[in-house]
Amino acid sequence: MGAEAYIVSGARTPVAPRNGFLKGIDIYTLGEAAASLCLAKAGIEFDKVDEIIVGNVLGPGGNPGRVIGLQLGLSETTPGLTIDRQCASGLDAILLAKSLITGKLAEVVLVGGVESYSQRPRVYLQKNGEYDDSPMNQAPFTPWSDKDPDMIKAANDLAEKYSLTREDQDLWAIESHGKAWANKDRLQEEMSIIQDIPRMDQFTRNLTMKACQKIAPICGTITPANTSVAADGAAFVLVVSEKIVNELNAPRVRIASGLTVGSDPMIPGLATIPAIREVLKMEGLNRGSILVYEIMEAFSAQVLACLKDLDLDPTRVNISGGSLARGHPIGASGTILAVRLFHELMVSGGFGLASIPSAGGIGTAIIFEWE
Repeated sequence: MGAEAYIVSGARTPVAPRNGFLKGIDIYTLGEAAASLCLAKAGIEFDKVDEIIVGNVLGPGGNPGRVIGLQLGLSETTPGLTIDRQCASGLDAILLAKSLITGKLAEVVLVGGVESYSQRPRVYLQKNGEYDDSPMNQAPFTPWSDKDPDMIKAANDLAEKYSLTREDQDLWAIESHGKAWANKDRLQEEMSIIQDIPRMDQFTRNLTMKACQKIAPICGTITPANTSVAADGAAFVLVVSEKIVNELNAPRVRIASGLTVGSDPMIPGLATIPAIREVLKMEGLNRGSILVYEIMEAFSAQVLACLKDLDLDPTRVNISGGSLARGHPIGASGTILAVRLFHELMVSGGFGLASIPSAGGIGTAIIFEWE
C-alpha cells in the first residue's frame, strides 16, 4: 500500500447571505477564524504546518492563502497557496494537499476556502484603452460566447433535461432547510466563534411550500427558493500524513480517492455525475457502499438530476441540510462539504463522498473513509 493522507479535523464559520451578519468581516479574518479552530481541534502546533492551501474565487486577488497563514500566526516559512477552480476550489485544494502528503513533500497541510460576496470587488474590463461603464458580472468560462451560458439558464436547461418540475425543486429546498433546522444545535459543533456573530447559518429557516409558491421565477422553474444564495463564509480541514496521524489523539478520515473531470460546459451542473461514477470506480465501490453523500446544492435541479441519473438514495444525501439552507460562498463551498462529511462520518462511520460541479463544466468528487 502506498502513502495515505488523512483529515484529522475540520471547522467552518457560520455562513451568511451577502450583506448578512458577516458583511463587515474580510476574507482573511473569516479564514483565520475557521483555520484556528481547525488546528485547535487537531491539537497540532502551528509551526508543524508545512503548507496552507486556500480556495478563493471573488478576490480581492493577490494570495489570500499567504495572508491568512501570516494573520493566523503560522511560521513565515509556511508559504501559502491560493487556487481558483470556481465552485470546485475548496475540494480541489484537498486533492492538492493529498498529493503533497502522498508525494512526501509535506506532513501537515492546512486546507480551506474563503469567500465574501459582501466584499466582492467590482471588476471593470478595459477595451481599446477605455474602461467599460458597467462592472463585469460573470467571467468567461469557455472561449465561445454562444456556448458560455448564464448559470441560472443552465440550471433551467438541466431541469428541463431531467423533467424536474418547480414543485420537485421546491420540495428539495424545503427538505434541505428542514434538515438543517432540525440539526442546528449539532451543526454548531463545527462552527468557529467569530466576533459576536451567532454560531448558526443565518439563512436557515422554516421554508414552506406556501412561501415558495409566492416567489416569482428567475428563469423557467428556477426561483430564489430553489437556488443557493450568494454568501460569505470560510472552512478548513487539516490534512496530515500517516506518521502524523499516528502521533495525534484525534479522529481520522482517510482521503481514499478523488478526481476532477471535465464535462459539457453548456450544462455545468451535470459534471458531478461522471465525477461520482469515476471516483466510485477508482475505489472499487458502488453507490450503496457510500453511507453519506455531501453533494453541492447550487440549485435544487442540479442535485436532483444527480440523484436521478445515479439512482442515489436521497436519505443518504445532505442528511443535515445542504447549501440551499445556508448559502454558497463559492471558494469555500467545497471545503464546507468536506467539513460536513467529516462530522457526519464521526456518527455513521464507513465511507462518505463529497462532490461539487463548477462553471465551465467541471466536477470534483472525493471519497473519504472513517478509520
